[in-house]
Amino acid sequence: MKAKEKFKMVTLDQLKDKHIGEIGTSERDEYEFDLKVEILGQMIKSTRKERHLTQEQLGDLIGVQKSQISKLERNTKNVTIETILKVFRALKTNIKFSIEMTDDNFEIA
Repeated sequence: MKAKEKFKMVTLDQLKDKHIGEIGTSERDEYEFDLKVEILGQMIKSTRKERHLTQEQLGDLIGVQKSQISKLERNTKNVTIETILKVFRALKTNIKFSIEMTDDNFEIA
């Protein structure tokens, strides 16, 4: 590369548009949903650790097995909102959900 050549600056959103799909496409929606789900699992794990609880102890607090807490921390896709709310109540943490209505569908953020 020559010293005079410059790098083109792009934003993260521009990269997502190019490689995943633009906002509103099914590919992009799935990517954004998966990202939110992963973050939720990480939030549960980090909050549990801040409260100095093991997975087994948290499971006992909400009436599930340790393995279910482990799955929840890794992947919250197949978990009910009720279970997620129980977890955050047991962790003495507030969680807020927002629902956004669009023309043909809705989004939970």
